Amino acid sequence: MSRQGDDHGVDRRKVLGGAAAALLAPWAPLAQAGRQAEEPLADAVRTILSAAIANPAPPKPVFLNMDDRLAYLRWQGAMSERLKRRKSELQTRLEFLDTLWYESKRAGLEPALVLGLVQAESGFRKYAISSAGARGYMQVMPFWARLIGNGDPASLFHMQTNLRFGCVILRHYLDREQGDLFLALGRYNGSRGKSEYPDMVFGARRQWLA
Repeated sequence: MSRQGDDHGVDRRKVLGGAAAALLAPWAPLAQAGRQAEEPLADAVRTILSAAIANPAPPKPVFLNMDDRLAYLRWQGAMSERLKRRKSELQTRLEFLDTLWYESKRAGLEPALVLGLVQAESGFRKYAISSAGARGYMQVMPFWARLIGNGDPASLFHMQTNLRFGCVILRHYLDREQGDLFLALGRYNGSRGKSEYPDMVFGARRQWLA
């Protein structure tokens, strides 16, 4: 059973609070997240990941029936209200939630988990930079832009690009760890096997469950 399943029921460890942040510049607060470690990628894996981040698609969700659309709108409304103190402008919040929901579902991830990860990594700050150089909402390391993107680390500050990279990378780590979310989150943070970061994300995730 994956650690995600454990999180639904058993309180495994004391959940830690969100990471503190210092300011690097008025527009680029320094995030206290860890770092993904650069690892050799087989050509086949690099090709798959490159295709996953390059495939163009609009972030606006599309639904096959009215019930699914109404369920999404209820989710969006609830999440927008919870996000209001972090993103005060309504249109910005709705665009962020549209994109995050789309990219989460596209990667086969739970939106509440991705919201929790964004909270733990960047505190929902678009231009956050960690001491290791990770960038944006999901604190993506610049080497990923070189390995599977256009090579421009500045592109990681673009909202959809950052959320797509982050979701694709987490999906990659989850597949590598055979569905073990605890280990996948540790790998995402560069602290595989340690509990502090996964516990932080699991704790943040609970705040975003519909």
